[in-house]
Amino acid sequence: MADTVTIRTDPETERALDVLTSDGDSRSAVIRQAVLEAARRKERAAAMRRAALRMPLGEPDGIDVGAEISRDREGENR
Repeated sequence: MADTVTIRTDPETERALDVLTSDGDSRSAVIRQAVLEAARRKERAAAMRRAALRMPLGEPDGIDVGAEISRDREGENR
């Protein structure tokens, strides 16, 4: 048997539920769907972060961008 979850809504949440139930779906169904979709998005974002961290950065090109900007700005102050 499924557990029961109680939530407190505010006007923004009530409006969102009105939008989500406008086609006749029950509040329980749309809340369940929203929770599942939020979990999928969170898992997908975590997977994307892990993939980005595993990407090779390549070899440094030897350019110190901070130093380049600093040199450019020194010329502006003269």
